[in-house]
Parts: sequence; structure tokens; C-alpha cells
Amino acid sequence: QVQPVESGGGSVQAGGSLRLSCAVSGPTFSSSCMGWSRQAPGKEREGVAASASNGRTNYADAVQGRFTISRDNAKNTLYLQMNSLKPEDTAMYYCATSPCWTVAGRELDPYKYHYRGQGTQVTVSS
Repeated sequence: QVQPVESGGGSVQAGGSLRLSCAVSGPTFSSSCMGWSRQAPGKEREGVAASASNGRTNYADAVQGRFTISRDNAKNTLYLQMNSLKPEDTAMYYCATSPCWTVAGRELDPYKYHYRGQGTQVTVSS
């Protein structure tokens, strides 16, 4: 059973940084596509960043240049380094994984991923 587990959320002031982690069980991490999404109260879930098995990364315009997605295949762990945080980044952040063929061309679509974690809350105060 593939199960992502997020950690690293918290409260931070605007301009600060946080690093989220996502540990994924299962033997197929290195060959899978991974993504981070977020959902703020009353808003639709939106894709934030994605990492393909070939090293390609994608970012939403809202976080481009501030967030960095990375993965450690030896540790089956995905990361999201978030810098220059803004109050509008406040949301529940989710990690998801899926075989890459299921998300091809739609890597930032959170609904394309087969397995998703329970989320970790990020709160940015002004």
C-alpha cells in the first residue's frame, strides 16, 4: 500500500521559510511522479509543484521562484522548500504520488494523482 505522510508544517511570519517533507512507503518511489498541492478554506485545491521521475519539475505561477521541490530517492522522501512566504500561502499542503503515465501532461493537477497524504497545515501571518 502506497501511503504518503507529510510533515514540517507550522506557523511562520511573512517572509519566512518552511520545508515540508513527505515520506512515501512502497517500492516505486524513484519511478513515480510526485506532487504538492494546497487547499485554503473555501477555495479549490490547487497544484503547487511537481517532480517527475526523470527529474523534470513544474511550478504554479504563484510559487515560481519562491518554492523548490526536490526528492531523495534513497530515502523515499519528497521535499518542498518554501521561501519568502506570504499570507496567501496559508493552506493545508498535501503530498501525492502516482505512476507517471497517469499524470503525464497534467503534473500540476492534484486530482490526477492516485495516492495522497493527510496534509500538513501551513499558516503565514502578516
